[in-house]
Amino acid sequence: MLAVEAAMRAYAPRFDGDAELWGLTGLLHDLDYERHPNLEDGHPRYAIRELEARGYPDSLVRAVASHADFMGVPRETPMEKALFAVDELCGFVLACAYVRPDGLIGMTPKSVKKKLKQPSFAAAVNREELTRGAAELGVDFDEHLTIVIGALTERSNELMPAGAPP
Repeated sequence: MLAVEAAMRAYAPRFDGDAELWGLTGLLHDLDYERHPNLEDGHPRYAIRELEARGYPDSLVRAVASHADFMGVPRETPMEKALFAVDELCGFVLACAYVRPDGLIGMTPKSVKKKLKQPSFAAAVNREELTRGAAELGVDFDEHLTIVIGALTERSNELMPAGAPP
């Protein structure tokens, strides 16, 4: 969630968004996933109820609902589209970093795209969703990768586990 927060903060200025709100949306969007991973009646329904009960902004709650296609909430705002676009990509980029000697440092879109072509690498990640997210956001995929890699690299000390590359 820290990675998604970083990517959302990086995108906020591009769309004249509030970096605090966008970052918070990224940080909180999966708050229920570990306890309620069942997509049929769990995630993100618990998060949505909790965020509403605690008075979080409607725009944040709606973005959380819209990041999951199965919820049937269309993505309309740049913040909603950005959350969908960066969510899975952040995990994929971090997976790429874990197998590189220098981690996130020096990572390029080319190296991520090479891993995307390997179906066995991070096999659970839906490649079509990654490219669709960038398209919905209206950002070229290579540029999207550059933005996300840059955002994660800035926070690499927080995102990479102890003993892993910087």
